[in-house]
Amino acid sequence: MTFKDIFKKSFIQGFTRYDATPENIIVVFLISGFFALYIFFAYRLLTRRTFYQKSFNIALPALVLITAAVILTIQSSVVISLGMVGALSIVRFRTAVKDPMDLVFLFWAISTGIICGAGLAQISCVLAFVLTVALFVLDRLPVARAPKILMVSGEGADVEAEVMACVKRHCKVFTVKSRALSGGRLSLVIEVRAKEDAPLVQEIAALKEVTSSTLLAHDGEVTY
Repeated sequence: MTFKDIFKKSFIQGFTRYDATPENIIVVFLISGFFALYIFFAYRLLTRRTFYQKSFNIALPALVLITAAVILTIQSSVVISLGMVGALSIVRFRTAVKDPMDLVFLFWAISTGIICGAGLAQISCVLAFVLTVALFVLDRLPVARAPKILMVSGEGADVEAEVMACVKRHCKVFTVKSRALSGGRLSLVIEVRAKEDAPLVQEIAALKEVTSSTLLAHDGEVTY
């Protein structure tokens, strides 16, 4: 037996050490299913309600099970693994990710499937605990107060000056996002970070030239 034969034999045996018995496969899928359900409920509780998508949430547990099945198949045969790598390389995903947190859960689901498929369930358990605590703490950590959108409509030449005077009294930081004038009617959209919301809206609404004053909260990015 030549060195080439010895190397080839040891290489192939290194990929066929996994005992793919029905019992082992069932255990792997049961453990993967447990973590898949955990990720399902974690995404529902930790993600923002505005960006929640039920279809994406259902896809996460399915992705865990599919990835675990792929890892089990790869471990059973090196020939199948090479063919599967070639087949998966032509798959293209064109779905836009609306929230960066979706990427976190997407990689979490894929990683859990890989880890469970490799028979390292204890790592998945530690990962689930650490990641859940980290996401929960960081989501509630007060980094900066999110700005709000102030929408004001009014008529008259001095309405903008009076509105901006009120905004300056209640807000240290503000930015005029939009200014529209049509038929003598002025519409302002201002990004504000007020000390107290109610007094600002009430004072602006009390102006004679102002016809409506609305303050909206949004889930966009915080600007410094």
